[in-house]
Amino acid sequence: MKILAVDDDPVILELLTHFVAASGSHKIVTASSGKEALEIIERVGLRQFDCFLFDIQMPGMDGIELIRVVRELPRCADTPILMLTAMSEKRYVDAAFAAGAIDYVTKPFEMYELKGRLALVDKLVEARKSRTSKILGVKPVIRKGDMPAPPNDVLLHEPIKILEVENVIEYLAMENYVAQLSRSSLFGSVTFAFSIRQIEEIHARMSSFEFYSLVSDVAEVISDTLHGHQFLMSYAGNGTFVCVTESGWRPDMTQLMDAVNLSLSRTELYDNSGTRVQARVSTGDAIRLIWQSKATIMDSIAKAHSSAEAASVAYETARHDYWSTENRA
Repeated sequence: MKILAVDDDPVILELLTHFVAASGSHKIVTASSGKEALEIIERVGLRQFDCFLFDIQMPGMDGIELIRVVRELPRCADTPILMLTAMSEKRYVDAAFAAGAIDYVTKPFEMYELKGRLALVDKLVEARKSRTSKILGVKPVIRKGDMPAPPNDVLLHEPIKILEVENVIEYLAMENYVAQLSRSSLFGSVTFAFSIRQIEEIHARMSSFEFYSLVSDVAEVISDTLHGHQFLMSYAGNGTFVCVTESGWRPDMTQLMDAVNLSLSRTELYDNSGTRVQARVSTGDAIRLIWQSKATIMDSIAKAHSSAEAASVAYETARHDYWSTENRA
């Protein structure tokens, strides 16, 4: 991988340079400020970097602002960003993930830890190249009559990275985020999920581009509904979005579901043939994460995920049974 590391501490940059040189599998370019980093990115042009390592606390432009600026650059919108930080305060970590980081390493860091995280990023870069070509490689087309949709190469259960929706991060980043939180940081945290109803039927009749667009639109509606609360959200695949909220807020899930569905009913969602898509969601249980061990945090998120999907299935089953009873009557 080609890596750009940004830190105002020359000792950290020297350590990173020696580490990468010793690894033999990566190349590194260093910058001592956000301004210098942007100049380097502009200079390399299409020979883009595969990974960024940004310090959070830097004079002038800090690492969080640097993430936001870099994410606005088309060729860097999907580049993995790891934060190097001596700041353990959760608000800084939250801000970094919300801005677009996928993971962080706390300074002073162990080289084996950094090596492991870069290895995961290396695998992510290769997997993402394939996934992005599947999702965005299909150009939208207008279909006529009863012609079938172009093939959907995006697996239904595959997580998708949603771009440019506030506080929505990719699923790998969500896993990294909750895995590194301490018990004290989890005080007041709650996880819950939304699942798009009839997702299998929707996925089957849509192209890759259409499906990606629908998931993005639903994510934006959910994010807008949660506005005013501190949260991070990720699309986990199978039409399901998982959320982690802060500040002790434990929502009434029925009211929240109704609010999201009301917004969806007012949102005009269409496929490429011009047919309106009536997307609706179901919600599951809201689960507190306080006092849970790191080993059980992801289990709790998985339970929130599965309970939302179960609620979606139960809703469709009840609806089908109701109409079947009406027809028999």
